[in-house]
Amino acid sequence: AEAPAEGKPRAPADAPKPRPAGAPSDAARPQPPEPAAPVRPRPPAPAAGEAAPKPQDSAPVPTPAPQPGARPAEQSQPGVPANPPVPQAAPGTPEAPASAPVPLPPNQAGQPGAPADGEARQRPPVAPPVTPEEIERARRIAENPAASDQTVVLPVENGAAVLDSAKEAPAPLPPGDPQRPDRRGPGERPRPVGAPDAPPPPPPKSDAEAQAVTPGRPSAPVRIEPVTAERGERLREAPRYDTPRGFGERRAAEDGRIIFEIDNRTFVRHDDSERFYEQGYEPRYERLRGGRVREVIERDGGTQIVTIRDRYGNILQRSRIDRNGREYVLYYAPDLPEDRPGNDGWYDPGRDLPPMRLTVPVDQYIIDTSTEPDRDYYRFLEQPPVERVERVYSLDEVRYSARIRDKVRRIDLDTITFGTGSADIPMSQAKTLRRVADAIQEILQRDPSETFLIEGHTDAVGSDESNLVLSDRRAESVANLLTDVYGIPPENLATQGYGERYLKVLTDGPSQENRRVTIRRITPLVKPVAQSR
Repeated sequence: AEAPAEGKPRAPADAPKPRPAGAPSDAARPQPPEPAAPVRPRPPAPAAGEAAPKPQDSAPVPTPAPQPGARPAEQSQPGVPANPPVPQAAPGTPEAPASAPVPLPPNQAGQPGAPADGEARQRPPVAPPVTPEEIERARRIAENPAASDQTVVLPVENGAAVLDSAKEAPAPLPPGDPQRPDRRGPGERPRPVGAPDAPPPPPPKSDAEAQAVTPGRPSAPVRIEPVTAERGERLREAPRYDTPRGFGERRAAEDGRIIFEIDNRTFVRHDDSERFYEQGYEPRYERLRGGRVREVIERDGGTQIVTIRDRYGNILQRSRIDRNGREYVLYYAPDLPEDRPGNDGWYDPGRDLPPMRLTVPVDQYIIDTSTEPDRDYYRFLEQPPVERVERVYSLDEVRYSARIRDKVRRIDLDTITFGTGSADIPMSQAKTLRRVADAIQEILQRDPSETFLIEGHTDAVGSDESNLVLSDRRAESVANLLTDVYGIPPENLATQGYGERYLKVLTDGPSQENRRVTIRRITPLVKPVAQSR
């Protein structure tokens, strides 16, 4: 196979850029076009795929010869057309036979013995189940994870770890100081090297109990000032934000996305606020004290979406203000220190925590929509985190820390079977999201300030960076579908792509199970659940 030629990179975009009035979003939207509204179609965006090349409608782009030792070729796809009436995906490839497992992460295939200075402490490694006996053993552990100190894996052939944080090697701490007392969470004690894990506490029974500083005692309500309380200075154009310290080399990707590194891990970043910019609704910006910026989007009927960002573009607070002046706080993390410990500015808060121990059965932690269509998705999504939430985290901390995301349950939307290299969703599959969308709507009727994270994933075929971009587009496609078809407000949905980092089945070949999107309710991670005015 031949590796595809790289597309022409765009210049890095340091600032969120509003979509001009009438311009379509990056992902396909299942709604008919409005010919009266002029639109500017985006140029075709090559989406790196995961398997053999698919037929193209246009002439193929010449590609260079593969380099020795290169990974399987990625497949370029045509970009999404502007406002198609129904987004069509290419037919999915048949599920490939099980291929050789990919090399396991260091904490799953690591060497026994005490870790060296600078390495995080991990539980004993567990190989993926392959034989029927191993799969049965994994099933028994999955039914009662609290009774085992082993890494919980999916009870299927080559099943990966259930927790995403168990799939990645932890970033090393500075040599000679592996426990760094200043980096532990509030009230947490260091664990001696080689000491067995203490029995995990039972999961919280509510969001408030999860956020309680003292177990069993509710936290005092947090007073949140109105998002419009401070007077700002009007800006004539969109601001340019500083590059966060600790972010590695930044490389332009497609659709205005940026590839960067944190703690030796590669991420994709884009401003998903573009999903808020409906036709004719352009944001206005105001400068606040301390380098902060307030962004205001006003919709028909008087509803406003107001976001306050720090000078790096991180969201400190976001609220929706309805036409009656009622404010619903979606995110609230105003106290992010500029000089957080570690790596010159960026620091994964999951480092402060011991490896997570799952204490609920796997079927109460993950729902697969294809095999459990009759589950009560509302009751599942409204459940609290599975362990204590030490503090309120910023949206970016949740996006970039698997250890923090693992605190909340997830629904794997495996009824959305993306075609190879595609982020498009056919309407026949869009219908399979109705019950999940209805559950989200029911939660929002109870509390309009709830927030959901939509995660995109790929299989292991293709390059790391191209898969990151593709997975981010998949997450965005699902968010757009939930808004355009099912009426879920876009501000209640955050998106992030993770590429091939968190495989569900450990194989380096094409895998429909790994081409998926996941939804988590992250409200108790990103704002105080007890608040006052």
